[in-house]
Amino acid sequence: MSKGAQLGVTPASFSNRRESLRRLLSPRSIAVVGATERPNAPSRRLLETLKTLAFAGVVAPVHPTNTTVLGLECYRSLADIPAEIDAAAFCVDEKLLPAVVGEAAAKGIRAGVIYGGIRDPHVRAAVVKIARNNTMAICGPNCMGILNPASGSTLYLNMIADASRLRGNVALVTQSGSVAVGMLGDCRRYGFSHVVSCGDESVTTMDEYVEYLVDDNATGAIALFIETVRDVAGFTAALDHAAAAGKPVVALKIGRSALARDAVVGHTGGIAGDGRIFSALMARHNGIEVTSLEEMTEVLAGFQAPRRPAGPRVGIVTASGGQVEMILDEAGGALFELPSLTDALKQEAAAVIGPISGPGNPLDAWGSGDYTKTLAHGMDVMSRHPDLDAVAMFSDTNDGQPMMPTRYTDILLEASKRSEKPFYFLNTRSNLMRLETVEKFTGTGVGMLTGVRQGLGALGRMGIWARRAVPAPTVIEEDTHAANGLLKEALQAGRVTINEIDAKVVLRGLGLRAVDDHIVTSAADAAATATRIGYPVVLKVASDSIPHRSEHGLVHVGLSSPDALALAWEQQAGRLAAMGPVAAPVLHVVQPMASAGIEVIVGVARDPELGPYIAFGAGGVLVELLGDAVVRPLPLRQGEAEAMVRGSRIARLLDGFRGSGARDVVALVRLVERVAAFAWTNRSVIREIDINPVFVGTPGQGCFIADALIVPA
Repeated sequence: MSKGAQLGVTPASFSNRRESLRRLLSPRSIAVVGATERPNAPSRRLLETLKTLAFAGVVAPVHPTNTTVLGLECYRSLADIPAEIDAAAFCVDEKLLPAVVGEAAAKGIRAGVIYGGIRDPHVRAAVVKIARNNTMAICGPNCMGILNPASGSTLYLNMIADASRLRGNVALVTQSGSVAVGMLGDCRRYGFSHVVSCGDESVTTMDEYVEYLVDDNATGAIALFIETVRDVAGFTAALDHAAAAGKPVVALKIGRSALARDAVVGHTGGIAGDGRIFSALMARHNGIEVTSLEEMTEVLAGFQAPRRPAGPRVGIVTASGGQVEMILDEAGGALFELPSLTDALKQEAAAVIGPISGPGNPLDAWGSGDYTKTLAHGMDVMSRHPDLDAVAMFSDTNDGQPMMPTRYTDILLEASKRSEKPFYFLNTRSNLMRLETVEKFTGTGVGMLTGVRQGLGALGRMGIWARRAVPAPTVIEEDTHAANGLLKEALQAGRVTINEIDAKVVLRGLGLRAVDDHIVTSAADAAATATRIGYPVVLKVASDSIPHRSEHGLVHVGLSSPDALALAWEQQAGRLAAMGPVAAPVLHVVQPMASAGIEVIVGVARDPELGPYIAFGAGGVLVELLGDAVVRPLPLRQGEAEAMVRGSRIARLLDGFRGSGARDVVALVRLVERVAAFAWTNRSVIREIDINPVFVGTPGQGCFIADALIVPA
């Protein structure tokens, strides 16, 4: 549920909240509560920085005893300030916060920043209540605050020496103050429209900042450093808003192993594992995910050039065979693509450069060594390739280098003028560059990137983003009424888990097929049942208290004779006895062996931060061996179930690997869609669904569920 829905936001109150965010992010008047001239005090740093910035609005220090602070008239209370105030900087002790935030609300101040942490939960609750009751936007607590270089305002703790160098079109929203400090330390290729160190987000959350910044004229790209997503619905809505507006959102999420912290009953949570839920969420909603600050920096730098790649296909020109090999080493599994030169273009390149080996992309254009001629020709050839979205030239030029720089940059700049494609100069090592070169390219058709992996990854990410689908596909809807009723009946006993027999009853309510279960009470009964249904058979137990029976040796498969069945019964009885009493009843089950087919797993689990998701991958024993799955957050969208199946490691087997025969992928996709819709409908009462294995037959045979488990919330 979004923040708006939680608070009952109407269109009018949404407008009010937007105005509160405007006052927080672009204040025209600022009160500094707790103002003092004490050296290095937060309030003093704010006041001195506002003076350095020549902030044009009202600056009003507030302190109960000071009459002036740094030459400014100081007011005893917020109520004493004659002017209207947009935002207040609360530089006071924690215990005073409820009183001063209440004063601000009474004054009509709609925005503020709380820098220190709040340890007392009662103080936090009081501040949050005042803010929400008065539609106040509050940054923090436990944050560095907000800087707006575009308008020259600051509610940010660090002092600024030169605001002109900070100004640019990147809005940074970070839950880490140190990351804000670090990012502000490098403005060589881009500057900032806003910097928001949002801290604990007790009132105003990251998604609200993004929503506002999408519509901000000074902002061209938004960068996010995320520790936790506090409002998933608000976050995805903000991503959709940004994608529709054509503003890239670049996000670095830390703590990607969050799924592994929670113990899981089923297999699904264990195989999802390492942050893939967030990755899937970003991809669905057209965000750009990066895995390091270096990658983030290169993507943001890439978006500074006036021309942008329309896709991830890159043509690369170098003056080095070694660089070609280094680039190709990075190409496997990368986000960027390297289309080969056509035969005609190879011949054209060879006419000037000499023989062209391999695919010709990357192109070693050193040739005779007359690089002013060969490099220029190589770039012209690449620019005429119809299947390229960008052209990049690799070289190295750095500030402070002892060797004279080459004229490569001039050649690249001139080549870009002869083409409409975006061109990039790419240093092979990350974050090294010549500032003179950056300035030369500014405002031209050439961008400056660094790092083989980081720079080419940036071009790939930019190209994928350019091909985004807006809006996000519609949610899959299925009739789950029958299964919902069966689930409700199964849950009435307050069970910890719903065992295989009852779980399959529920899933059959979705129109899914499952292997038959025959409950038996003795070895003789098991033998008679096996004779009736036909060998081979499976012998297992079913109990809410034993969700993972294989671990205890309580599943015997492929029993092909009465003797094999009798031995399995004896072993099973001994293992149950060794376990001792269990809380739930234990049933003995004989099943026919499932028809031959490929085994897959379909499961649903709950990420503690991002909510329910569905996973698909290789099933049976392979789920433990490969530990791999394709995941998507719920609710599932149109086309995503098929994309999950097609994007899995087992997809080649499903398509018929080495003559094994194709499988019924259509039926498998329908199964995934039905389970996803059912899980989303019942998300308040289901924690996990573990269907493993599902046997996928040949086309027309469909799928059969061999085993299943449902874990209530």
